[in-house]
Amino acid sequence: MAATARKTNWFAIWVSVAVVVVLVAVGALVVWMNNAAVSPDPVVTPDAAVINAETGAIAVGDGDQTMDTYIDFMCPVCNQFEQAYGAAIQGLVDDGTITLNIHPISILNRASQGTEYSTRAANAMYCVAAADGTAAVPFMQAMFQNQPEEQTPGLTNDQIIAIAAASGVTGIDACVNDGEYAGYVTAMTDKTPIAPGATGIGTPTIAINGEAIANSTLPAPAELGTLFE
Repeated sequence: MAATARKTNWFAIWVSVAVVVVLVAVGALVVWMNNAAVSPDPVVTPDAAVINAETGAIAVGDGDQTMDTYIDFMCPVCNQFEQAYGAAIQGLVDDGTITLNIHPISILNRASQGTEYSTRAANAMYCVAAADGTAAVPFMQAMFQNQPEEQTPGLTNDQIIAIAAASGVTGIDACVNDGEYAGYVTAMTDKTPIAPGATGIGTPTIAINGEAIANSTLPAPAELGTLFE
């Protein structure tokens, strides 16, 4: 009996091939998306005498005792803290009691409509401090004086560069526009200590001689020196 000829089902074969191609493409897309999601900005460490590369602290003064402040330029409470305590802190710096360590961090990017203002502003402070450490505090003060409201795009890079210029630092346009230290800001933000009673990183966070304190325990500005007695 003659064998029955078997016909090749090319339609089924091509459908199977198409399914495999689609699955491979989807798999590749998922891998790319996952890699893109976890790929951090390159970490470029600012190189300046006033910047502690390991902690991200911008040092002001040379007192034996220390006060560390962790701030986000979009944070309204940080602005209130600066207005209330800034002069008293500077007094302790000037009389040699403390070294002030300023940590510009970024936890409020979500409040700037996708412009990542907190990171851009913190990056700019590192740009300023790396160029001229003496301009760091005037720049910080001017940034708070011009603080945008939350849920707005924040200041533009050009506006930030203008504030830096008014604080005495020019020539940092590329540093600001390219986000040179953006990855460093992210890395240093992760090192922010958690204040007693808090459930996560917050701003402002204050540490006295290396130990984070609850903001509710801060004395009145005129009594701030009692923390170092």
